[in-house]
Amino acid sequence: MEKKAGRHGPPASRSEVMSEQGGAPVNPGPAQREPVFLLPGAVTAVIGVLAAVHLASTLVLNQQGLNQLVTWFAFLPLRIVAAGDDISLAVPLIWTPFSHALLHGGWDHLLVNAAWFAIFATPVSRRYGAGPMLAIFFVSAAAGAAFFAATTLYTGAYLIGASGGVAGLTGAAVRFIFQPVIVAQDPETGQRVVVGRNLASFGDLWQDNRARMFILIWVVLNAAVPLLPLFTGAEVGVAWQAHLGGFFAGILMVGLFERRS
Repeated sequence: MEKKAGRHGPPASRSEVMSEQGGAPVNPGPAQREPVFLLPGAVTAVIGVLAAVHLASTLVLNQQGLNQLVTWFAFLPLRIVAAGDDISLAVPLIWTPFSHALLHGGWDHLLVNAAWFAIFATPVSRRYGAGPMLAIFFVSAAAGAAFFAATTLYTGAYLIGASGGVAGLTGAAVRFIFQPVIVAQDPETGQRVVVGRNLASFGDLWQDNRARMFILIWVVLNAAVPLLPLFTGAEVGVAWQAHLGGFFAGILMVGLFERRS
């Protein structure tokens, strides 16, 4: 986490605030209001949309309406096969690789994804802005859907949830959150200022112990999900394919938004 640097001791009173160049008191002006949420606006907005969609689906729609919602906005790989008989059945494949990320199977599903999104979308949004963060989220969701389709094409299973997109933001954040903080000297004031962190190359990721362990643990845990029924005797409703596909999509595409200076 980032902390704001400050001097030790109690804050100065209004009359104690002095100019650095002279000795005259400085009028600090009106105090700025603290934001209600400590998240970037785009991150808060996406979480709000996810919550609003799920709230509307649970309070407004009946069972028939819920079925229609899943039919038209969840990602169903079987449509690819069915398109061989009727091409119109494949039309929802234009938007469902993205729209499935807005749907959730329950409040627990939504809350886990929202918390995960807040943790990893925040550093990405602060580094690149709202547009790149949303691009990584939705492209990674589509990449997760593609990997899901490759492994469930004939099963009739459908995909809902933001986890593929959030996994992409996780992969994007891994490229810089483990890198050392760069400190430079301000050419005008001479003060030392925090510049940020470099975006790690793929070689740097493998050489960094923390980044390497994070990636390996992520891959192993998700790749092990299909084996859980052998030990638990029950099916596990976790789209591990979307997690892996989205994660590596985020790692790969985040460099497109990196500014060189």
